[in-house]
Amino acid sequence: MRFSKGVVRYRIPILVLALALMVPSVLGAAGTRINYDMLDYLPGDMETVAGQEELLEEFGKGAFSFLILEDMPAKDAAAVKAGVERVEHVDTVLWYDSIFDLAVPMELLPEELYRAFNTENATMMAVFFDTSTSSDLTMDAIREIRSIAGEQCFVSGMSALVTDLKDLCEREEPIYVGLAVALACGAMLLLLDSWLIPFVFLASIGMMILLNLGTNYFMGEISYITKALSAVLQLAVTMDYSIFLWNSYNEQRRLHDDSREAMAAAIQATLASVVGSSITTVAGFIALCFMSFTMGRDLGIVMAKGVLLGVLGCVTVLPAMILVFDRPLQKTRHRALIPDTRRFAGGVVKAFPVCLVLFALTVPPALAGYNRTNSEVYYDMGQCLPEDMAYVIANSKLSEEFDVASTHMLLVDAGLPAREARAMTEEMETVDGVRCVLGLESAIGPRVPEELLPESVTALLKSDKWELLLINSSYKVASDEVNGQISRLNAILKRYDPSGMLIGEAPCMKDMIETTDRDFKVVNTVSIIAIFLIIALVEKSFTLPFILIAVIEAAIFVNLGLPHYLGQSLPFIAPICISTIQLGATVDYAILLTTRYKAERMGGADKRGAVHTALATSIPSILVSGTGLFAATFGVALYSELDIISSMCMLMARGAVVSMVSVIFALPALLLLCDRLICATTAGMKQKQNDKVLNQEVYVK
Repeated sequence: MRFSKGVVRYRIPILVLALALMVPSVLGAAGTRINYDMLDYLPGDMETVAGQEELLEEFGKGAFSFLILEDMPAKDAAAVKAGVERVEHVDTVLWYDSIFDLAVPMELLPEELYRAFNTENATMMAVFFDTSTSSDLTMDAIREIRSIAGEQCFVSGMSALVTDLKDLCEREEPIYVGLAVALACGAMLLLLDSWLIPFVFLASIGMMILLNLGTNYFMGEISYITKALSAVLQLAVTMDYSIFLWNSYNEQRRLHDDSREAMAAAIQATLASVVGSSITTVAGFIALCFMSFTMGRDLGIVMAKGVLLGVLGCVTVLPAMILVFDRPLQKTRHRALIPDTRRFAGGVVKAFPVCLVLFALTVPPALAGYNRTNSEVYYDMGQCLPEDMAYVIANSKLSEEFDVASTHMLLVDAGLPAREARAMTEEMETVDGVRCVLGLESAIGPRVPEELLPESVTALLKSDKWELLLINSSYKVASDEVNGQISRLNAILKRYDPSGMLIGEAPCMKDMIETTDRDFKVVNTVSIIAIFLIIALVEKSFTLPFILIAVIEAAIFVNLGLPHYLGQSLPFIAPICISTIQLGATVDYAILLTTRYKAERMGGADKRGAVHTALATSIPSILVSGTGLFAATFGVALYSELDIISSMCMLMARGAVVSMVSVIFALPALLLLCDRLICATTAGMKQKQNDKVLNQEVYVK
């Protein structure tokens, strides 16, 4: 109670401090680097990651792109190459004039090399940068190259992807945050009992969101997915806490003459319920930190921090704001639009056998769809971009003109004899889908001494430690075909050079697929066990955690099973994150209803009466909470052109609705079905039931 009274007493200093913290928060948010490269989150001990570091250390090359020039004379193409070479952080541009003078006809090149870089109406250049794939410097260089080369030039590669991704995110983010705020505000105006309180909620939550974004500065950088989702998620998830405080305050006002005493009592009551409610949500986000693909840790830490800050804001900043604006808040109150739910709850209780049957019939197809959805996800981040983006167009040109859908890089021991290197290259070229293997041998042929090549070319392809080869593949990144191809290429490489490394976007994606497949199982298991233990401790029951988690997991199966039946493919990160977020964020609905059922049952009500009262009193809170989560995410899902953001927001919006329906219809039916078992396995309930029977026997006598 001392804390509650302190908040009330120092409400003005609390508001002043909160407003003062907004300045460093804005600076911190602006100074936090955003990472747009998903491959950066692979474990550092993987060979593909180590190979990328070797490439940068030994050759001074990190990022790699192809430039496709259409309908351009050789002289103009040479001018473009010269301009690109002058771009800061472009290390090398490899094209025909890197080896021969333009006066020498291109047809004199080895046929394999000519076909690899030329078609009837297009030519291709390989560009190497001295900075990493997702470096801000590389992205600046990509933009400058596009401005130099003009409309006839198309830039492919991961760096072009992250550049377009960044530009799209920065363009969209202010709009969909505004959409989330507007729709959440609209939902609260409809469902709450005051016209002004939604704006007070948004001001309080907005401060905590900004504080969360500002403290990300100490993490160094966060992923673009974390940045895109954190504000929307924090708004949706922590809105409940504000509603709890407001309802509690209005109840306490009827019991206290002084508004400050009412608020102190409301803070005390809210603190207990909000801390209990937030623990499951925090546990869901912390479970993401167990991913070896460290983007999960990135999102998990930021969102767990956001929930904790949301709780802090709910019991400090929000009470201070409500007391400051108490008079206009009370004047703008109106009758809540949610009707009395007792008759509806009675109908659900009466029809509980039907609810049980529908629940049982829904689970098998939902589970089947859920399992298939998890196997139908896509990993190629190019698929999440709109078709008119520059990167997508460039990749299409590369595939159509040159039959190249991905490029791998080989790091081979520089001491490998030329004869063995040629034999390895020839064997690799027989692998399905390999268009060509380009290295010193293919550039000069077996009869031309290496010394005749310009130093710029030999330095590009060979160091004291490694020789670099490029492998053009007609198979798309993250496809089953390219993954099989990579396995076969690796087997050949290790036979000739056990220390050699196969690196590039497609090999990294293959590692990502294997890593996240394991992560999905780990995160699901950790989140379920953590939330099971929390519910068991909160409810002091062995049975209730099974029932509550079963209801929410069934809702998750429905939510993540629908994409399979609707013919939709999800980005790989969506099922991993959504299953955990939906469980952590919506199990609160089930806990709210169950806690009231347990209290009614221990108070002497029969099972039907206890479930009826619990459902009738919980429906308004469940509706407000679920509708808030739906409203905050649904608008973003419809607006965003970035499929990874759109898909995750649509899943969260739909998950809120499915969880609401499951808790309102399926959970009461399961509580009625398992009532005797619940009473026998829940601390205090069996004793209460025995006392009730004993009292009835005494009354009869």
